[in-house]
Amino acid sequence: MGEFTWNEIMFAFGLTLFAGLSTGIGSLLAFFAKRTNTRFLSLALGFSAGVMIYVSFIEIFPKARIELSEAYGDTKGFWLTTAAFFIGVLLIAIIDKLIPSLENPHEIKMIEDIDKEKAGQTKLMRMGLFTALAIGIHNFPEGLATFVAALNDTGLGIAIAVAIAIHNIPEGIAVSVPIYYATGSKKKAFWYSFSSGLAEPVGAMIGFLILMPFLSPLLFGMIFAGVAGIMVFISIDELLPAAQEFGEHHLSIYGLIAGMMVMAMSLLLFA
Repeated sequence: MGEFTWNEIMFAFGLTLFAGLSTGIGSLLAFFAKRTNTRFLSLALGFSAGVMIYVSFIEIFPKARIELSEAYGDTKGFWLTTAAFFIGVLLIAIIDKLIPSLENPHEIKMIEDIDKEKAGQTKLMRMGLFTALAIGIHNFPEGLATFVAALNDTGLGIAIAVAIAIHNIPEGIAVSVPIYYATGSKKKAFWYSFSSGLAEPVGAMIGFLILMPFLSPLLFGMIFAGVAGIMVFISIDELLPAAQEFGEHHLSIYGLIAGMMVMAMSLLLFA
């Protein structure tokens, strides 16, 4: 593995920052829309899942396998890649399991779901704060994923950053709506939502500070394969169920195929 330039590192970090702070877009949508645009979110979440699934299996996993196979031979390299993939799946599944369903960002909340007259302010505030914490925990490995991908391949990093940014929009809604109804402050709700996305650049920074000095073909390949596992799990467990929960099953599948096609074309054009 060669050394990375300062510009490459800063570009990768900037992509991670963009992906994480898109939770603020969801917060803004919550304040300017009277009802959730289910058709848009269904398409967008399906599109994001399509990008993540396609790029994980077609680009990231094979790159990890090549890296590990060059260092350890084809058979051992393939075994290591496969093991790292499922370690990534297990990691994000454990994180998901440890978060109570009320605060889990995978439990979809829409703008009109909150009845501010019936729900207590304390309960709403707790819901919003814990949702922000839960999203922060989820965003940490996503930040590392975006950062590592961008360092290896600029186009790949951009694609992953856009996909993660899209899926962070409804998460921003999930944080800001209950906090707004608990406090009456759009500013406070926005900043909590915005801040929950900071976990992604934090994940990237910690990954850089801790892992980069020791980056070897083994470590890079294992991280990359693990990233593929994380993104596939997020797509299957979070994005597609969320898209279909908005009541637009076919739109979510159309978005999925569109995401795969766009990702495929970008890989073909910039190969």
